[in-house]
Amino acid sequence: MTASPTVRRRRIARELRQLRERAGMTLDVAARQLDMSKSNLSRIENAQIGIKPRDVRAALALYAVTGADAEALIEIARGAQQRGWWQNYSDVLPEWFEFYVGLEAEAATLRTYEAESVPGLLQTEAYAREIYRRTAGEEGLERKVAARLRRQEVLRRESPVQLSVVLNEAVLLRPVGGAAVMAEQLTHMARIAQSPNVTIYVLPFMAGAHPAMSTPYVILQFPDAADASVVYLDNLTMGLALEDAGHVRGYSLVHEELCRMARDPADSVARLEAASRNFA
Repeated sequence: MTASPTVRRRRIARELRQLRERAGMTLDVAARQLDMSKSNLSRIENAQIGIKPRDVRAALALYAVTGADAEALIEIARGAQQRGWWQNYSDVLPEWFEFYVGLEAEAATLRTYEAESVPGLLQTEAYAREIYRRTAGEEGLERKVAARLRRQEVLRRESPVQLSVVLNEAVLLRPVGGAAVMAEQLTHMARIAQSPNVTIYVLPFMAGAHPAMSTPYVILQFPDAADASVVYLDNLTMGLALEDAGHVRGYSLVHEELCRMARDPADSVARLEAASRNFA
C-alpha cells in the first residue's frame, strides 16, 4: 500500500499537538519559540496545512523529543510532503474532496450508506459520466470520470480496502443515463459483491424509517491504529471530516443497525440482479 501524504499529515499534526500539550506549552509560547505565528501553528496542529521536516525537527527539539522517536516522526513528515496521485487532478477535484481521497487511499475499511446514487468506488464509467454531467455539467467531465475510476484501485490493490456498502433501494430504481447504463451498473455491482473484500446490503423500502435518513456518510478506518478513524460527510460544495471518537462510534452504530435492517448480502445480490434484468 502506498502511504498517503494526507494520512501522514494528520499523524504529524496529532503528534505535535500532543507533544506540545505534554510539554505544558501553550500555542502562544510554542509558536514564539518556533518563530512562527500562533495561527500557523494552530493550522499545522489541525492538519490544515503541512509542515516541513526541518520545522518538525525544531518542534521536537523544543518538546525534548530525541533519538529514534524523533527520527520516526521526521520520516513521517517527509512522507507527508510527497504528492498523492489525486493532486494531479487538482484542476477538477475541489480541495476539500482531495482531502477525502487522500484518506480513502490508505483506508483499511470503508463503511458507507448511500441514499440516491451508487458510491463512487462502485460506479461504472458510463454511470459516473452521467452523474457528473447531471451534478456538475460538462466542464472537465472526462478528467473527473478518470479520477473517479482511479480511486477504485483501492479495491484491487495487494491489500484491498474492506468495503461495506448499504444502498437505499431507490439507488437500484432511479434510472441514471438510461436503461443500458443502469443494467450495466447493477450487473457490475452484483459481480463485484462476490469479491471477498466487498459487501453490499440493499435497504428495502419496506424496512421503513431508519437512523440514516438525514444523511449519507463514509466511515474510514486505517491500518495503523495510530491513525484515528474518521467519519466523512459531504454535499455539492463542501466536505466535513469528523474525527471525534464519539462521532465515529455513533455512526458505526448506525451502520450496524442499517446492516441489520437491510437484506442480507446474498439476498442483496439477488435484488441487484433482478433490478438489472428490469433495465435490460
